[in-house]
Amino acid sequence: MKKLFTICLLLCCSFAMAQVQFKSGKSGFTNFLRENTIYPQFSKDNCIQGTVNVSFKLDGEGKVYFSKVSKGILSDLDEEALRLVRMSSGKWQVPVGYDTTVSIVVPVNFVLSGYNCEGKSSEAMQESIRSYQAEEALTNSVINFYKNIDQAKPGQEAQIIAIKNQLGIDDEYLGDRIKMGLKKIKQGDKQGACEDFTFVKYMGSKLADDYLAKNCK
Repeated sequence: MKKLFTICLLLCCSFAMAQVQFKSGKSGFTNFLRENTIYPQFSKDNCIQGTVNVSFKLDGEGKVYFSKVSKGILSDLDEEALRLVRMSSGKWQVPVGYDTTVSIVVPVNFVLSGYNCEGKSSEAMQESIRSYQAEEALTNSVINFYKNIDQAKPGQEAQIIAIKNQLGIDDEYLGDRIKMGLKKIKQGDKQGACEDFTFVKYMGSKLADDYLAKNCK
């Protein structure tokens, strides 16, 4: 069976949303999400699915000037939903007189199909989420170390390397993160790509240095 993931979008039934339109038509935003979503690897591997609610505001030119996750699942899916809304900036038609202080909320539903996820229980999914959150805390400790490496104590890096090994953060993993960043470059999402390249840098690796120098000045 061909592996697929789908992104379903439901728009809030607010008066403000009824006035705003995506430039490519009624179903344009749904198609935009479907075409540009990069399903986060951990959530895909562990069958993490569900709805992320993103709140955002548009200025008079249809550009997103404020966005936040109002209801999330897991940080990797939350960040992807937020990234997609950010990418939609400038693709909205905003009528004259539109109240730019009004928040628009879009529930983005992440669904996997063909990844043997159909039989996974909600308890198993919650256990995967707890595991991710524990690993995320360790990952943040690695990031903080390399951000402040000038203040590192003798022997401390050996402990950080042990944490990286525990998390499975090796050159193959970082290479996949760079590939994800390059996909975002092709989509025109320079900010998202630079976040991936910077992540690699703060894992103590030089693999992304050329991409940072080229794209993230």
